[in-house]
Amino acid sequence: MEDVVATRGTDILLLVNTGTEETPTYEVVAGQRGATFGETTDEIDASSKDSDAYRPLPGRNKSTITMDSLYIPDDESYQALKTAKRDREFILVRRQEAGGDLEEARAIITNLSRNAPDNDVATLTIGLTIDADWTEVGS
Repeated sequence: MEDVVATRGTDILLLVNTGTEETPTYEVVAGQRGATFGETTDEIDASSKDSDAYRPLPGRNKSTITMDSLYIPDDESYQALKTAKRDREFILVRRQEAGGDLEEARAIITNLSRNAPDNDVATLTIGLTIDADWTEVGS
């Protein structure tokens, strides 16, 4: 029986472009605590009166990222996210695993919330929606 080798969550990081779209410079979002990289497919109902059976078809794909990190206001990646959100611009993002860049995409920022609890560290919640699809780095 083979040993199952799981991937540590700490080895998966989100990077954002702090340079320009023409000359990107990717920086790790500082203070990352958790990230969810979601991929969903819309469901199209192709059922008809001919049958009681539900007949689904795959629709559009959608990719999202939600992330929690420490709030570090002078961090370059936070500043890039804040600027892109306020200017309603796309931002380039990358997913890195075990030190190697895997995928990149353009994204819009749907949520950028600063949380300031009493007697605890300030945190940041980030929500992004990918424009079109992820692209493998180097392809």
